[in-house]
Amino acid sequence: MAETYMVKSPLMGTFYRTPSPDEKPFVEHGQQVNASDVVCIIESMKVFTELRAGRPGVVKRILAENEELVMKNQDLMEIEIA
Repeated sequence: MAETYMVKSPLMGTFYRTPSPDEKPFVEHGQQVNASDVVCIIESMKVFTELRAGRPGVVKRILAENEELVMKNQDLMEIEIA
């Protein structure tokens, strides 16, 4: 079985899969990512924090919906380590 890890929210805020409403998502299920790739944004009190993959791999699951309120340390994405 392949090893996976979770991208977690570092703070409470609104989860965004896209850089703006009219753009495509940062990542999709099954997409290969590099450690430095931005995978989503968390907005809290008008501050936008980009979250990066952290490790290279493949996006296995996206656990939050676009514009969903997420909590600190909530799992957002599961990435299978390459």
